[in-house]
Amino acid sequence: MISENKYQHIDKDSPTRSLFKAISWRLIASGATFIITYIIFRQFTEKSISEVLETATWITSIEMVAKLILYYLHERLWTNIVWGKYWRRQQARRRVRRINKIRKKKNERVSA
Repeated sequence: MISENKYQHIDKDSPTRSLFKAISWRLIASGATFIITYIIFRQFTEKSISEVLETATWITSIEMVAKLILYYLHERLWTNIVWGKYWRRQQARRRVRRINKIRKKKNERVSA
């Protein structure tokens, strides 16, 4: 089993950073939701522009709050999971080991 001490040096995102990430993403994603909702209601309903805007605003507002909360909780959960954070470092170590094995074999051939 992996020792807890091995991961004490890992810096986690602060809750404030997670919140700002969640808010910035929600603004982008909710803007897309608003535009998509507006286009669909405009194309496929007989509603006036003001009714379509009101409907799109309500849908976007509900979606924004619900998904902001879900994304924040998801982000905080993943902050505590170590798996996959240092993949590149592990790959680099494997590559160095392979190179060292090849060099060692070459040196053995030259020496023999």
